[in-house]
Amino acid sequence: MTAPAYDILVTVDEPFAALVDPAWASAVAGRALEAEAVPQAELGIVITDDETLRRLNRDYAGEDHATDVLSFSLREGEPFAAPDAVDRLGEVIISYETAERQAREAGHPAEAEIEHLLVHGVLHLLGYDHARPEEEIVMRAREAELLGRAH
Repeated sequence: MTAPAYDILVTVDEPFAALVDPAWASAVAGRALEAEAVPQAELGIVITDDETLRRLNRDYAGEDHATDVLSFSLREGEPFAAPDAVDRLGEVIISYETAERQAREAGHPAEAEIEHLLVHGVLHLLGYDHARPEEEIVMRAREAELLGRAH
């Protein structure tokens, strides 16, 4: 059996570059993909600020406020056949500032909050949702399982 192959591009904006290790973020996403039995995938991860998330949230979701994480899936819309077996998933964009605030309020490290948001975002890219209560139960349970596995 062939080992999974993931191409994960992590971009950490200043001033957060010293606070988030791109290799760690890539490994977190890779573990989630592997646990979901995704054999080959590409995805992008961006760690940025509140203003960027506010702008993206306004422009793409119609909500003019910052949020903690957004997922932009390439799986939505009309399906297309890739010339190779790589599943091009999309991007997960996280606000470090919001993650840090949420971590402080929850009493855990910012790294734990970012890990949670990253797993949450990857699950969205894989088709999980939490718009309806029954979907939320499934997604939250999977998050908890993956986060437990990651420690």
